[in-house]
Amino acid sequence: MHIALQKTVNFLNPLIVFTILFSFSFTATSAEVNAHGIKPMKVKVVIVSMFEIGEDEGDAPGEFQLWKTRQALTNRYAVPHGFHDIYANEETGVIGLVTGMGIARASAAIMSLGLDKRFDLSQAYWLVAGIAGVDPADNTIGSAIWTDYVVDGDLAHEIDAREIPADWETGYFPLFTHAPYDNADAVDTSNSPNGEVYALNISLAKWAFALTRNTKLLNNEAMDILRAKYTHSPRAKALPSVSMGAHLSASTFWHGEKLNAWANDWVAYWTKGKGNFVTSGMEDSATLQSLTYLDNAGLVDKDRLLILRTASNFTMQPPGLGAAENLKRESSGDGYAAMGAAIEAAYRVGSQVTDYIVKHWSEVQHSIPNAQ
Repeated sequence: MHIALQKTVNFLNPLIVFTILFSFSFTATSAEVNAHGIKPMKVKVVIVSMFEIGEDEGDAPGEFQLWKTRQALTNRYAVPHGFHDIYANEETGVIGLVTGMGIARASAAIMSLGLDKRFDLSQAYWLVAGIAGVDPADNTIGSAIWTDYVVDGDLAHEIDAREIPADWETGYFPLFTHAPYDNADAVDTSNSPNGEVYALNISLAKWAFALTRNTKLLNNEAMDILRAKYTHSPRAKALPSVSMGAHLSASTFWHGEKLNAWANDWVAYWTKGKGNFVTSGMEDSATLQSLTYLDNAGLVDKDRLLILRTASNFTMQPPGLGAAENLKRESSGDGYAAMGAAIEAAYRVGSQVTDYIVKHWSEVQHSIPNAQ
């Protein structure tokens, strides 16, 4: 502050002093903002990826690379306080985020973006587009599944299998219950105080499914060989397709017939039978929890969230193989035969929704699309 102004202020009463100082500070801050050209970017779509394999461009793609390249996300916003920098196409209003794998990183990344003053996310649509495991009873590798419910698979009590009562099918049971699947009548999919279950905007999800259901998805010989082993499931042996289903979000990368049965029971319990377990992944319950808090603060609209999971692998082994042996095969050598196809599917299907929102922004900015 200039000396002359300070001397003048010293003779004024405290209230006037406060008013002058506050006004001076506000004016200086506003000038600084204007001088640096800082204006929040109006975001239309946030693409949420969970991982990238190597570089963001020019090598084998992970979940983010196709979006960055094909959506021309060339404007970089540094995020030293997060896992990965944010990239944007300032002309279309699309930004891309890589959260990092797992619940902790996803929660931190979504909250960090939601509080970032460089972006206006108040009317943004959020598209989580990532790979997942798929239940062979419901669909096959290379497929794309729009999510209707997300169920958390980590919030639970657990007793070792060697110590559970003889009449229990599992030692893994919901928090605040005393046996597997107690208190089922008390479950409320619209009010889950601990984040055990989230019902997405199902009308929006159905709209996205209707828009993309006929998308042609990739297939290859290695995928044909793998799916042919699932002789007990017609849907596992079918070609990749677009469908809908519930997603189980858990930090543990589980695998096998027994845990697949648990996943179906767990999702049925927490959705009161309305949701059918189809895909498994890690991060989505964290994403939803962060968006819920941000929605409470008026910074985002969580009803504008879409989750698209594409199947890179089956959640259980085919007949004739043990779970451990199959998991080893999948995670080494020529495993994950559908990885590339699943990554491509996430873009082919998800980009139709992104492009629609950008093209019809004047309509969807104030009115969320819904299934007719």
